[in-house]
Amino acid sequence: MVLKYFTFSLSLVFISWIIGIIANALLARTQFYKTRLSNLLLIRNEWFGRMIGLDAFRWVVQNSFFKYFNPKLSMKKRIRPSELDSLRNEMTVAEIGHLCGFLFVIPFVVVKLGKGDWLFATIMILVNILMNLYPLLLQQENKRRIDWFREKINSKRLKP
Repeated sequence: MVLKYFTFSLSLVFISWIIGIIANALLARTQFYKTRLSNLLLIRNEWFGRMIGLDAFRWVVQNSFFKYFNPKLSMKKRIRPSELDSLRNEMTVAEIGHLCGFLFVIPFVVVKLGKGDWLFATIMILVNILMNLYPLLLQQENKRRIDWFREKINSKRLKP
């Protein structure tokens, strides 16, 4: 029974990725996307990110087949400052796609909770957290690091 719930949850999350890609393409044309969504921060404290295991999650993504899912997001050892903007934009696309995917799965969890199917709902939300929320938080952390790096480069340019 648990395997059936897990398989369904994984399938739903993969579908949510497709929904996220489509929703992101539609949202990218709006002003709300450019002003609010592209600068969204769910976790403002790096310490909290470490406490919930984002470092371990990053290691898993970098050292498993997940690194091949979006090759545009991989950073080289040396990156030119001119490439930072395009890398940040790609991270924003991935982040918003995962956010839309995460929100897509929530009504399914609510329906299962409403029917009293607690185990199914728990498995569904855990898979959703691992496959949508953690990648979202990881992209936000990476964007924060890029912003810090860009700020450092700009401050060096301004010094005489």
